[in-house]
Amino acid sequence: MTLIVGIPACTKQIGELEQHATPSRYGAALMGAADALPILLPPVGDGLLGLLDRIDGLLLSGSPSNVHPTHYGVDHSETPEWHDKRRDDTTLPLARAAIARGMPVLAICRGIQELNVALGGTLHQRVHTLAGRMDHRSGEGTMDHQFRLKHKVAVSGQLARIVGATEILVNSLHGQAIDRPADGLVVEAVAPDGTIEAVRVASAPGWAFGVQFHPEWHWATDAPSRAIFAAFGAACRAYAQGLKRAA
Repeated sequence: MTLIVGIPACTKQIGELEQHATPSRYGAALMGAADALPILLPPVGDGLLGLLDRIDGLLLSGSPSNVHPTHYGVDHSETPEWHDKRRDDTTLPLARAAIARGMPVLAICRGIQELNVALGGTLHQRVHTLAGRMDHRSGEGTMDHQFRLKHKVAVSGQLARIVGATEILVNSLHGQAIDRPADGLVVEAVAPDGTIEAVRVASAPGWAFGVQFHPEWHWATDAPSRAIFAAFGAACRAYAQGLKRAA
């Protein structure tokens, strides 16, 4: 059975043309570690919800853009130059609908923030300005340096069983993070400064996790990163087989 996982794209202005794109590493990780084929979902709003009938899983990827704070009840944006309204209008309803139907969801970086906001949670807009918090942004240097495994996180719950450890090393490339987790979310990884690094949607009828770090970057060389994608792939396969049996 060929699994199909949808990845909502970002809106990109390339020259005079508006285009839809997402980094290729997410598709590579799906194919290499989840045994699934990626399909890019254009950010065209909730009219895309019908595509959930045609896919086996949803991956909410990272992005330089941030969820607009009006989606979690805050009028003032501290990053006004870093928003993608069309992606917000697409991913937030997609996340809610996918979770409601029990479809597996893996949310990464911006994705975990979208997941939290979609379900009613709030975000810190600039984590590095909070007292006692680390600077979780990528910094300068090559891409390999920016995505290097940078700090430890304490892991618990189902995620600990997936990665086979209660402490793992992760990369860190985010300026925003979860403030108040949405109802139904369980925190399953925390950075040394208290920043939430992973959540599970305990209220979901299916497999639904969000991670603040980027397992797609190290899926081929880091066992916990690969394990996350493998577990997502297994969940997508079980979901697809369940739909097939029901038909």
